[in-house]
Amino acid sequence: MKKNFVIILFISAFTFAVTSCKDKAKEATTTAAEAVEEVVNAEAYTVNKDASTIAWKGFKPTGTHTGTIAIENGVLDVSNGNIVGGTFLIDMNSIVVTDIPAEDEKNAKLTGHLKSPDFFDAQKYPSAGFTITGLEEVEGKMMLSGNLSLKDAKNNVTFPVSVTNENGVVTLTSETFTIDRSKWNVQYGSKSFFDNLGDKFINDDIELKVSVSAAKS
Repeated sequence: MKKNFVIILFISAFTFAVTSCKDKAKEATTTAAEAVEEVVNAEAYTVNKDASTIAWKGFKPTGTHTGTIAIENGVLDVSNGNIVGGTFLIDMNSIVVTDIPAEDEKNAKLTGHLKSPDFFDAQKYPSAGFTITGLEEVEGKMMLSGNLSLKDAKNNVTFPVSVTNENGVVTLTSETFTIDRSKWNVQYGSKSFFDNLGDKFINDDIELKVSVSAAKS
């Protein structure tokens, strides 16, 4: 009986691990930061921070956490109806946890931990930044590339997006994708930096979905 119980536990753990990996979105292609070309003859569209957001999801062996981060400000450069450049700042002090009720003390504890030096060190690095370096169609999908500056690191990431331009408002919405936080030196609980974590590790993958809305300045 004890042997069968152990086998059931092993199968359950294996199934959870496989399901968790399978359910994660594809990782964005990540390379060294690229030079940003000067944009000329383009109209500036000011980002509407109230209509723009970043949704996130973090993974660990025992489950997941979800939340949002606010976009502080930004500009999209538009030429002939197409996005040709732009940049926006991300307010790292705006991190919100959505899977734990706001009145639960665990919500404040997790939010504070994410803002601490263990993770994003929001006091030292209050803003992250994203600067567009390219937007092109690849195999029927629009692929957005840009330099993501987070903490003291900068890398170029590429992920699929959809773009609409209606009534003077440009909306850029990404598919859900992941980034590897270790590439931006977010080290807490990461197997990329620490050994012997056992089941106390936190996955390096962070799932993101970006939505940016901007209107003519």
